Amino acid sequence: MLQRKQLKLRQLIAIGYAVPVIALLGAATMAFISVNRVKETTATVAHANAVLYEINAISVDLNVISRTTRGYLLDRNDEFRQGFKTAKSAYEAALARLDAMIVDPSQRKNLENMKPLATALITLNQSFVEQVEQGKQAEAVEAWRRENGRTQAEAVANALSVMDAHERKLVQAAHERQDKALNDLQRLLVWASTISLIASGVIGTLVIRRASQQMSEAASTIASSTTQIAASIEEQERSSSHQAASVSQTTTTMDELGASSRQSAEQAEAAAAGAQQALTLADNGTRAVERTIQGMATLKTKVSAIAEQILRLSEQTSQIGSISGLVSDLANQTNMLALNAAVEAVRAGEHGKGFSVVAAEIRKLADESKKSAERISDLVTDIQNAINATVMATDEGTKTVDEGVRIAQETSDAFSGVAMAINNVVLNNQQISLNIKQQAIAIQQVVDAMNALNVAAKETTGGISQIRIGTQRLNEAAQNLQAIV
Repeated sequence: MLQRKQLKLRQLIAIGYAVPVIALLGAATMAFISVNRVKETTATVAHANAVLYEINAISVDLNVISRTTRGYLLDRNDEFRQGFKTAKSAYEAALARLDAMIVDPSQRKNLENMKPLATALITLNQSFVEQVEQGKQAEAVEAWRRENGRTQAEAVANALSVMDAHERKLVQAAHERQDKALNDLQRLLVWASTISLIASGVIGTLVIRRASQQMSEAASTIASSTTQIAASIEEQERSSSHQAASVSQTTTTMDELGASSRQSAEQAEAAAAGAQQALTLADNGTRAVERTIQGMATLKTKVSAIAEQILRLSEQTSQIGSISGLVSDLANQTNMLALNAAVEAVRAGEHGKGFSVVAAEIRKLADESKKSAERISDLVTDIQNAINATVMATDEGTKTVDEGVRIAQETSDAFSGVAMAINNVVLNNQQISLNIKQQAIAIQQVVDAMNALNVAAKETTGGISQIRIGTQRLNEAAQNLQAIV
């Protein structure tokens, strides 16, 4: 008699099915939590980048306000005044957007510290512009020097630098949380796959060993009993053929079960590879964000180059004004000398030849006027070159901004890749679940084959009545075989 207190084969199979299912459910739950954490950190990084963009926009607008004010002080040109108003409007819009986006308490405090400094700077520049509009250009220039507008501009720049540095720290912290979530997800999938494979292997080995042992004992009992029923060999041959077919089907089913288990292992490895791909794509996203920051730094350098070119243009414009004054004086003196020479010539008559000296002076003054005009032409050429250089610097700045937009798009693509990779992990988990269901179907086929063997054994028991003892032993072995399934 077989030990009935031991676990049945069906119970062992059920345990082998439950262990990987529980491990996969736990892994799927933790993966869902980790994916949500990655999404949250991704949104935090995008928000911080938007805040950095607005901080940089405010810095650029304030620089434009200062530059246009200085340009208007040096040359009362409507383009400078219009540029001042445009930059002021842009600053107010950027400040409103930044104020709506900031949620961090420390960054909010930095913003409140920066606002009065920026307001004071804009108010000061506005007063200079108004003085120039009133015709008090000299007083406005003197007031600009006395009020030391550069110091206030540097104070605002320092406040913006503090905000920029704080926001970059927030971005770094979000990246660290994102990397930790991805690493946790990878380790979780590896551990879940390992535990599932080990548990399935151990329980599968126990099931196969237990089934082989009990089937071997039952087969030995049946073999010893069949020697006593030689009279019913024909009927037993039919039953044996049926049993052979059932055993063959059992073997085929067990092969399918092994193949399905191997496929489950491959799917688990694919899930781990998908997690690794997600980590790699997240790293690509981080590098793209760093390239965006570098592009913004380059843009700042280009803007400084534009400022230098504009200052040089202002200086040359002042020189043109001085030379133009000299040319005007020379022209006036030339006219006076010509008039005097004409009057004296009329009065002197034949003695007018004595005024040749006056004519010579007139020619000298004419030469000086010509030279001054040439100098004016040279300065105009220099101014045109400076303007061209300014335009080139502006073009470079525009290209840098385009590069920043492209890099930001790469960041978006990288994180889209993260979402696709994680979706592949979910699909692989679903495939593993389907394979396990196929294993259950294959196990059911094993049970059906064993039942077919039981029916064949019962048919054998009715073949020969004169060997009742052998028939009883065969029946007992068949019942024991049924009990272990």
